[in-house]
Parts: sequence; structure tokens; C-alpha cells
Amino acid sequence: MREARSCPFDTWSQLEPFASVAPVSTEASSPELSRPIRDIEDLEAYFHGGAKAREAWRVGVEYETPAVDATRGDALPYDEKRPCIREILEEYAGSEPSWEPVLEEGRIVALRDPHASITLEPGGQVEMSGRQCVSMHDANAEFSSHVARLTEVSERLGVRFLGLGATPKTPLESLPWMPKQRYRIMRRIMESTGRLGHRMMQQTATVQANFDYSSEADARRKLRSSMALSPVLIAMCANSAILDGKDTGFKSFRAHVWTDTDPARCGLLPFVFDAESLFHAYTAYALEVPMYFVARAGRLLPSSGMTFHHFLRHGLDGERATLADWATHLTTLFPESRLKTYLEVRSADGQPQDRVMAIPALLKGILYSDDAVDAVWALFRSWSLTDRREATEAAAKEGLSARVRRHTLLDYARDVLEIATVGLKSQSRRDAAGNDETVYLVALARDLAEGVSPADRVLAGWRGPWAGDSRALVDYAAYR
Repeated sequence: MREARSCPFDTWSQLEPFASVAPVSTEASSPELSRPIRDIEDLEAYFHGGAKAREAWRVGVEYETPAVDATRGDALPYDEKRPCIREILEEYAGSEPSWEPVLEEGRIVALRDPHASITLEPGGQVEMSGRQCVSMHDANAEFSSHVARLTEVSERLGVRFLGLGATPKTPLESLPWMPKQRYRIMRRIMESTGRLGHRMMQQTATVQANFDYSSEADARRKLRSSMALSPVLIAMCANSAILDGKDTGFKSFRAHVWTDTDPARCGLLPFVFDAESLFHAYTAYALEVPMYFVARAGRLLPSSGMTFHHFLRHGLDGERATLADWATHLTTLFPESRLKTYLEVRSADGQPQDRVMAIPALLKGILYSDDAVDAVWALFRSWSLTDRREATEAAAKEGLSARVRRHTLLDYARDVLEIATVGLKSQSRRDAAGNDETVYLVALARDLAEGVSPADRVLAGWRGPWAGDSRALVDYAAYR
């Protein structure tokens, strides 16, 4: 293993001031980030600084995978016994010299290379934050390489990495906590902000897609359409029906968890659907959300629930607010779609191996095509805020069969797939074999043609031939 460097942050993309998807940075890498904020206009300017010309647009994919013991199906401890999470990171780093270990308090908690990172979610879910990719072909090549390394590690250590939206067997009280300052602070706060915050942290997994924008108007169109899509994305990607070794009664329990985690920072943002000035409105929203911490010299200072607005006006223990603090604070907001110096779409459960690239491809087809992003908004423009909220809750419970007005979410999903397919074809990104990016929609199209989500397939096995056996589910869902 190479010499490690210490960093208190969750990913290496958190503090990049004016970069695209999944950049690599550190707290001190930019003088612009480290200077004190002069006024609120600086905060809006931060978003304006993310704008890029269309030819510079990229796509980034982040995918989380629950890691479990191959024999028992139990979640893995950090290092109390073998197999363990620490061994996974060490083995992965040993397989590729470019991966550099990142330490916190003397323990390995992440890996980084010049363009990507591998980090740990609070319950030991392993997350790959990929590089900025020109096409889905590039993103898929990176994913395939990652899976190949994971399967090598899994065979050596006797673990399995699961294409699911939640760790399925281990009950919440038996799940581990990864040794990170950030998670210790969040753990305490979430005890008072909702009933399901610890489940969100320790059990859930997602596939997240990140996209660029060219201007505030472009960011507004994209954030509005992607947030309007949230119920459909939840339904088509539902994949967390089994938790604590039991059928939860939800198709996406992960989506349900977000409804009772922290109302100040989660869910739909009503202003996104009608704000004329998105950056001003998002800044006003983020200013009033309580902070988790302030990062200084490798330490995280608990902020005792103060808002960023209060921190900006009064400071904390003699520290003044900087743009680095603003960038970090934005990573602690968890709406369905999130604004930083790029857009993050966060509604999907962790997916089966053959569908991990499907949602990023679907969203690329929509968000990087002017006609497609407008067509999607036209589908959902007439929904009221009540429709949107009820559809989100129904999607978590019922999946594709949930109804909004006269139509099921399956009806909407098929329309969205058609729009995205046209959008991807128009972008005409081809691999060496001549395939365009619609090849990554094949598994999703198959499922929608059959009217099922990944959760429906899992439940058919769970209630049928598996007879509620978690080990059978692990075998079914494991990356290969």
C-alpha cells in the first residue's frame, strides 16, 4: 500500500469550488475557497461559477453497494473480526497501485486515485465515486473495472457485494458504524430529527448521477425536471423491499426512510418548481438549514444546530465562514435532486449489476437534450405539490403500480424511457462496436415492458422459491 494522507471529508469532491462532476480536491487546494465570505452574493456566485459550455459537460456516476459475509449474509464490521471492511479497502488498494489510502485517526476509511474515490457509508456500504466521463461508455468501462476488482476481493475474503438498495439481513441494532468523525456527529443529530435517520445512514444504498449545467436558466430547467421525475425514478428503481431479514411491505424502503430522516434537509423542494432565480432561492433555502459541523485543520467542530446564516453573521469559536464551509454544508443537504457546482440526482435505489448504468443513461438522455428536458417537464408540469408528495410516498410503497390521477407510475415511466431514448440517440455517442448509449437502457426497457422493478423480482423470489431465506437473496443479488 502507498503512503496514506489524512482527510476528514466524506469524498474528495466536496470542496471543489468551480469544477464539474466528481473532481479531486482538498480543503487547502484553492485560495478562493479558504477566504472568508464577504456577503450572501458570494454564495450565489458559487453556483454561477459551476456553469460550463456544453462541450465541457460530463456525467459522473456514484454507486453504493452493501457488503456482507458470503456465508451468513451479515453486514461486515469495520475490523472487529474477519471478514471486515478494513480488509476490503486494503485488498482493493493492493490490486491497483494508483489507489492511495486515506486515513482518519490512523484508520483507513477511503481510497483515492487522481480522478475518483472509494469511500465508506456509515454502515460499511462501499461507494465508488467515479470520474468525469464524456459518455456512458466511459462510465460503464470504469464500472466494469470496479466490479472486476470487487469480485476479486470478494473471492479472497469471502464477502459479497450486493446490487440492492439496502443491506437485507442484519437488523439495525447489529449494524456497524464506520470510524469517521462526520458520522459520529450525524449519528447524534439524527436521533432528534426523525425516526429513520440511522436506517438511512447504516442500511441504504443508492446509484446517483451527476450532471453539468451551462447557466442558471439551464440549471433551473434541469433541477426542476429531475426533481419532478423523483416519484418515477423511485418506482422504476425500487430495490429495497427486504430489511432486517423481513419483507417491509415497501417496494423501496430506502425512499420511505427519507420521509422520516430530517424534514429540514430532505425530500422535494417546492421552490424548485416555480422559482425564477434558482440560485437565489437555493441559497436562501440552504442558509436556513442547520449545519452539522465546521471543518478546520483536519477536525470537525460540531455546530450545535446553528444555521449557515447564523454562522455567516456571527462565526463559530472565532472561525469565520468560508466558501469551503459553504461547499461542505451543501453536501449535508439531501433533497431528491441537489445543487452544488453541478446537479446530483439522488432518487434511485442501489441497482442490480446489469442496471447500474441505466438510470445515469436515462438521465443523460433527458438532461443533456434540450427537447428531452422540456418534454419531461411537460409530462409533470400540471402536477400540484400535493400530487408530487403523494406520488413520492406511493412510489416507495407501491412502486410502478402507484397511481397519480388517471395513470400509473408505470405509464409515466414508459413515456420517460421513450423521451430519454430519443435524447440519447440524438447525442450520438458510440463505442468501438458502433453502439450508442441506449444499450445501457436495455435491462430497464425489459423490466418496464414486463411492468416490474427490481423489487418485484426480489419479492417474487422471497415469497416463492427462496422462502424468506436471506442467503438465497444474497446469492441472487451478488455482483459477479
